[in-house]
Amino acid sequence: MQADPNEHPTVGPDHQLLAPAQPKSQHLGVRIGVWILLLAIFGVGFYLVWTHKASNKTAAAPRRGPGAGPATITTVTAQKGDIGQYVDAIGTVTPVYTASITSQVNGVITAVHYREGQLVSKGDALIDIDPRPYQATLLQAQGVLERDMGVLAQAKMDLTRYQSAWARNAIPRQQMEDQEKVVDQDAGTVKNDQGTVQYDQIQVDFCHIVSPITGRVGLRLVDPGNVVQSNGGTTLAIITQIQPITAIFTVAEDSLGQIQARTKKGAKLTVDAFDRSDLKKLASGTLLTLDNQIDTTTGTVKARAQFANKDSSLFPNQFVNARLLVDTLHDATLIPSSAIQHNGQAAYVYVIEKDPKDPKGEIAHQTAVKPGVTDGSTTQVDGINPGDVLANSSFDKLQDKQKVTIATDTPGGDTPGAAKPARGSHKSGSSTP
Repeated sequence: MQADPNEHPTVGPDHQLLAPAQPKSQHLGVRIGVWILLLAIFGVGFYLVWTHKASNKTAAAPRRGPGAGPATITTVTAQKGDIGQYVDAIGTVTPVYTASITSQVNGVITAVHYREGQLVSKGDALIDIDPRPYQATLLQAQGVLERDMGVLAQAKMDLTRYQSAWARNAIPRQQMEDQEKVVDQDAGTVKNDQGTVQYDQIQVDFCHIVSPITGRVGLRLVDPGNVVQSNGGTTLAIITQIQPITAIFTVAEDSLGQIQARTKKGAKLTVDAFDRSDLKKLASGTLLTLDNQIDTTTGTVKARAQFANKDSSLFPNQFVNARLLVDTLHDATLIPSSAIQHNGQAAYVYVIEKDPKDPKGEIAHQTAVKPGVTDGSTTQVDGINPGDVLANSSFDKLQDKQKVTIATDTPGGDTPGAAKPARGSHKSGSSTP
């Protein structure tokens, strides 16, 4: 075989010619084949892993979404009733009268007649101060009065004699007229004495202190033996009237229009007082009046309501939540607030209707409503009728015209969650801001 002139023979150690080396193209082909095999194996493995993860996600995904099948819901029924329009406010219980009693004379306290927390009536004895110094002064004034009254009587008697003598021309006219003026002077002295006696009698009366109003006495502030001064400013007792009692609360100026519109018609607006937690109603009363100006720093006006407080449930300076009933809506459509859904500014409910395609099935029909007055969990709405059955749960699974299944184990019969009266009153509510 003829040798390739391009090939260079290899010379061995004994100067013998060796076979030529294998070409490099054969090694390159082997490498390419190995890489192709590795890429194929990697691709198959990646495909198997990817399909396994996709199958897991598919298995974990919920099988039912909106419109995927009937949604199980609970329902409520729209009711027809009355609901009140309220203005809510915070206030403080304020007695109609509060009397802080101080001494008007100087002396030693001899007796304290009241008990701490006692209910006293007007005129009941409270405290006695030693009256003896003032009784002595009164006795002196009475003696002066009696003496001057005798002088006046004598002057009048002389005037009568002078008038008789002048009638017979026995004395000059001037003498009679002078006696008339003497009588007038003595009458003035007697009147002055009478004033002194009355003043001293008042000082004696001040020694016996009585209750000026009917109410409850506070804690004891003085004891027998204490010395009091008329200008000392020491408070001897504090009495507050508790029946009736009032509450002062603030109302936003935006609510003045509807309140005044009712009061101008002569309406007696009801005010309910609730405790600090706003859960327990303490008393019901009526609005007395509004203040004569608005507080510019808060934009509110003060209002005063009066309560009979026969059970003494309201205590002076107690914090209360006041609810002023401005008006009552009659024959309104009432539903639980939880049945109302919102989409931006729009409000709607799901009305349960018969499925036109399945006489035995029911669907949820999305219906727009206009919420009005709200009280607690009850809202007055326009857009539906009393007796309409509404969805009250599973809103994340509902959409318009979707089939529904009504839960049968919900407490309350076939209308679970029906609208209920709020806060212990008749079906009533509060104004929605």
